[in-house]
Amino acid sequence: MTMTHPVKKWNFRPHPLLANGHLQSLFGVRWPTNVPPCVAKQHPVSLDDGDRVMLHEDFLPAADSPMVADNVPTVLLIHGLAGSYLSTYMRRTAHRLTQQGYRVFRMDMRGCGAGEGIAKLPPHCGQWADVAAALFHIAELYPEAETSVVAFSMGGSLTLNMLAEAGEMRVGNLQRSLVICPPIDLAHVEQHFRTFWGRRYNNFFIGLIWPQILRRWKLFPDLAPNPIPIRPKRLYDIDELIVAPAGGFASAQDYYQKASPGPKLPSIKQPVTILFSEDDPVVPVEPLFDSLHSSSIETVTTHHGGHLGFLAGRNDDPDFRWLDWRIIEWLAEGQQTKPQAESGKQKDQSHTSELGRSRPHTHATPQPQPR
Repeated sequence: MTMTHPVKKWNFRPHPLLANGHLQSLFGVRWPTNVPPCVAKQHPVSLDDGDRVMLHEDFLPAADSPMVADNVPTVLLIHGLAGSYLSTYMRRTAHRLTQQGYRVFRMDMRGCGAGEGIAKLPPHCGQWADVAAALFHIAELYPEAETSVVAFSMGGSLTLNMLAEAGEMRVGNLQRSLVICPPIDLAHVEQHFRTFWGRRYNNFFIGLIWPQILRRWKLFPDLAPNPIPIRPKRLYDIDELIVAPAGGFASAQDYYQKASPGPKLPSIKQPVTILFSEDDPVVPVEPLFDSLHSSSIETVTTHHGGHLGFLAGRNDDPDFRWLDWRIIEWLAEGQQTKPQAESGKQKDQSHTSELGRSRPHTHATPQPQPR
């Protein structure tokens, strides 16, 4: 393993009964989460190709909180593969952050969660412009609110690809980003899914993704092949038969090469922190160490934590969800050391069409969110 850049170590001590990455990953998802109800407003965001993604704006009920000012700091949360705005880590993080006074938007990727039925194309790591569209939409809703991105797994890959494409261009009101356990080399992840332990995760994700694909074909029969194929055994087959053709890639390998953020990391010019666990059993950490980075990237690792697990032993945090409290600390640090805004904001935003600027809908209907 070759280190091509400085790496910071954050001190994470796993729960003594969850000492390895597999247990951390499993219980990170399965451990019961008691998130009290909040109110969310849905914002469909139109994309240049006719699809839409859904944003869920979270805020505390009026009885629990005074009116939230338009300029309060805003956080965009982006889920991982086969996730949605209802994923446990998305709901839990949104709740924590609204309690801290942030305005939170949970993003559904194309066809995920409340996005089912409003997007024909499947989600994939090359759709970085969708993140830009969400950020521009938020900036149009709240022009004075600074925005941070917190993205998980595949959502982190999308964020890194967007930042690489944007260069120094201002994307809405984005100030900084935190990406957690993002796939850096998609081909490396696919090869990992062929290993003994990797096949377990391959099967897990197929069990979530294939029903989603079948529902999309039912909603949009013109997209469905005839006959409908049997359920594939590998994610590679889904990428080869469905994702690559829909995304304009020649093959799964072409998709992996063009949509992997690793080779693009030197092009990132805006602040981003990449947090990784070295024992992540889903997304191996090695490509992160082997990739060249720009000076705008802060790389942070822990020895343990699994994939989005980070269930800690006894420490000074209010509970054992170590990751939640690091996200809160990272956001607070950003408020204390705000980077200078790009000069000529209007000039920067005049180029938004290149980054998938949204066409906001004027009607956003408040809806209680299932918990």
